[in-house]
Amino acid sequence: MKAVLTALLSLTLLPSALAQKRLVLIDQDGSGPGGSNQMAMMVLLQSSDVDVLGITVVTGNAWRDEEVQHTLRMLELIGRSGVPVVPGAVFPLVRTQQWTRLATPLVGKVGWLGAWGDGPMSLDQQANQKPDPSHSHDPYYVAPLPEGAPHTLPLDQDAAHFLIAQVHAHPHQVTICALGPLTNIALALAIDPHFAELTRGIFLMGGSLNPQTADPEFSSSPRHEFNFWFDPEATHIVLRAHWPRIDVTTVDVSIKAPFTQQMLDEIAQSQNPAARYIARFSQDRYYLWDELAASAWLDPAIITGERLLYMDVDLSHGPSYGDTLTWTAPFKPDTDLQLVHAQVDLDLPRFSKLFVELMKAPSGVGK
Repeated sequence: MKAVLTALLSLTLLPSALAQKRLVLIDQDGSGPGGSNQMAMMVLLQSSDVDVLGITVVTGNAWRDEEVQHTLRMLELIGRSGVPVVPGAVFPLVRTQQWTRLATPLVGKVGWLGAWGDGPMSLDQQANQKPDPSHSHDPYYVAPLPEGAPHTLPLDQDAAHFLIAQVHAHPHQVTICALGPLTNIALALAIDPHFAELTRGIFLMGGSLNPQTADPEFSSSPRHEFNFWFDPEATHIVLRAHWPRIDVTTVDVSIKAPFTQQMLDEIAQSQNPAARYIARFSQDRYYLWDELAASAWLDPAIITGERLLYMDVDLSHGPSYGDTLTWTAPFKPDTDLQLVHAQVDLDLPRFSKLFVELMKAPSGVGK
């Protein structure tokens, strides 16, 4: 009888426990295999407190179609192939690869061109190579994947409508975790003007204030950041939408969170699928840009310093096109700008511990 009562009690509590899971939609430029884009998604997929409703994919660090394939394969390898993957925008709203190439002699080169450049580069490679937008391949070509081709397929739906449908199905319950260029989110806002208001808020990896670094990508251009730069018009739309809350993981805090060899070695000690994936495919040590944003949403105590600012992006199509713009309340323009929680400092040991533990965790704990 005691066993029966215990079983009945468990069944009674189960819906309540499931209802307490935090709901998130991930919008990502999922280049791969391994690397910051894939590992950031894994942070949320590996958390037992999170229900990932889906992953929408946008061109950014690589072209959309190859990112979709890398993401599907990552989900298979870590045991989460039931998570929907939805293709999104192939191109930014206004900026084009051709315009960027033609403008380069006039406005100067940028350190990272994503899908329009030579492919991922380490810090050492950046110091010795010059990105060239002419080296990008066809947007719809997908080379054989080092990790093998996925067996699952993406949803036959577009990202913007998928995002809208999920938010309407769970009003005021879903957080948008946007870790790449913001084209998909801007399109959702254009289709549904109430999209932002129906969420719990948005977490962004993007923007740059005044990072203290010798990294050549930011030391001479401190307001430049790739995600905002790649689609400035989308960034402008998203930052001006009426979200309940906007949190931005800036370059300033991201460069304080490197992916170290010690962290990789510790993850590689685990024989669980996520750890094996990272040990095999994460080749370069770089900043944990997107992983920090995802982890800060899981555990807000990771962030120890933030600035409350009104944020936008430069749309002037000059040398600062796509750069981050910010104001404090007394100096902001008399337009519909939104207050942003811009992260600038972190508890590095706390973040590192959470990240490593999640990557070492058993497969599918977030199911």
